[in-house]
Amino acid sequence: MQLVLLTALALCFLAANSLLTRAGVLDGTDPLAFAAIRVAAGAAVLAVLAARRGITVTGARRWGAAAALVVYLLGFSLAYRTLDAGLGALILFATVQLGLFGLSLIRRERAGPLRLVGMGVALTGLVWLLLPGGGVRADPVDAALMIVAGLGWAAYTFAGKFEPKPLAGTAGNFLVGTALFAAAFPIWWGAPVTLAGVVLAVVSGGLASGIGYALLFRVLPRMGVATAGVLQLAVPVIAMAGGAALLGEVPGVRALAAGALVLAGIGLATARPYSRISSSGS
Repeated sequence: MQLVLLTALALCFLAANSLLTRAGVLDGTDPLAFAAIRVAAGAAVLAVLAARRGITVTGARRWGAAAALVVYLLGFSLAYRTLDAGLGALILFATVQLGLFGLSLIRRERAGPLRLVGMGVALTGLVWLLLPGGGVRADPVDAALMIVAGLGWAAYTFAGKFEPKPLAGTAGNFLVGTALFAAAFPIWWGAPVTLAGVVLAVVSGGLASGIGYALLFRVLPRMGVATAGVLQLAVPVIAMAGGAALLGEVPGVRALAAGALVLAGIGLATARPYSRISSSGS
């Protein structure tokens, strides 16, 4: 029962990032400033959580993982200038899964026919979702940015596969990511921010990202890859429901149909164990 509750809470935290970022950007906070505040808040919380066990901030691998994290954060925040919360989460989630699938092929890992069919169905659904018209509000530039964010998160997830101390490494990644944003301070300094946007960014970074990822790292080792993949299908669903209830972003018929096709394809691909790589969320 405890595992179920912790998993449900972790998935809600992951979905909350889409809602919080969308709300913060809609309120008038610059996406770059939002991302900078978010990663700094996440770094602070993760540093406290990992302090007792130590924090890893050195090594070429740390900089690579931090760079992938920054790519994700930038694309994610910028994309929510126009994308609805649920639509953005769906594009992100599908891209992460497809990105990990591509990485597994590059590494020549075995991909059974069920997985190939499932990913083909998911890709078809994603393409349909992004086609113009049909009442789907997907700005091409921001949709592309969310795809970039998904690829960044896939790379970050892949880097985590080789992380001997997940919590210490994640804290280090967020600290290095904060340093990278600080180095780019002249670019986003002076960008518009609102009080509500700052609060939402802190909650997104400190609670939804910091504690959410810590919870996820706690539950993932206790379940199989296939189970984790299927459970994460709930993330875009939760984000869509939250977007409709809290932001008034009700998805259209085509968005729901294409989204269902994406989720069905990913569910089919993750129905059985297939790879040693797993996704850690958004």
